[in-house]
Amino acid sequence: MSMAKSISLLWGAGSPPCWRVMITLEEKKLQGYKRKLLSFGKGEHKSQEVLEINPRGQLPTFKHGENIVNESTAACLYLESQFRSQGNKLIPDTAAEQAMMYQRMMEGLTLTEKLNSVIYYEWFVPEDERHDTAVKRNREALKTELRLWEGYLEKVAAGSYLAGAFSLADVIVFPNIAYALRFGLSVERYPKLAKYYRLLKDRPSIKTSWPPHWLPSPQGYDTLKNL
Repeated sequence: MSMAKSISLLWGAGSPPCWRVMITLEEKKLQGYKRKLLSFGKGEHKSQEVLEINPRGQLPTFKHGENIVNESTAACLYLESQFRSQGNKLIPDTAAEQAMMYQRMMEGLTLTEKLNSVIYYEWFVPEDERHDTAVKRNREALKTELRLWEGYLEKVAAGSYLAGAFSLADVIVFPNIAYALRFGLSVERYPKLAKYYRLLKDRPSIKTSWPPHWLPSPQGYDTLKNL
C-alpha cells in the first residue's frame, strides 16, 4: 500500500491553510492521498463529517492513519518530520537557516490574520457592529505588515526564497501572497512581493495544488487595491 493511501484531507478551495498542506503533500511526493473538496459557501466545513475530526469546524482536516492534525502549520511540520527522507527537504540543515525559517513561518500566520481581518471584515462582523474606524485600523495594520514583508524580501538575495532554499517558510507564506494579489494588491506598490509571487507560482507543487476556481482569472477582487 502506498503511504499516501493512509492520508486523507478534507479541504476548501482558495483557503491558504488548506493550500499549505496540499503544497507540502506534493513536495513530499505523497500524491494519491484521499481528498474531498468541501464548499465553504454551502457551510460544509460545519458538517458532521468535519466536526468528527475537527471540533472547531474548520478546514483543513488532516488524517494520517489514526493521527489527526488539523492546524495547517502543524500538519506541514508533521509531514516533514514523518516523511523526512522522501521528496524535497523542507527544513534546512543549518541553525541560521532554521532560525530564519521558523521565524518567517510563524510570522506568516500573523500575515494570514491581518489579511483576514481586512478581507473578511464584512463576513465576520455583524452589520450593526461594523465601524469605519475598525476598517481603517485593520487596513493600516495590514499595510504595515505588508511593508514588513516587502522589507524582508529586500534583504534576501534576488530570486531567492525566504530562508535560503525553498522551505516550510515559503509553504506557509506563499498562499498568503497569492491571496493578497487575488484580492487586488498593487504589484507596483509591493514590487518585491510581486517578484516573490512570480518566482514561486510555477513551482510544480504550487501549480498542481492551485485553487481550481482561481484558474480562469488570477485576480478576483479589488478589496486591497488601494492599500
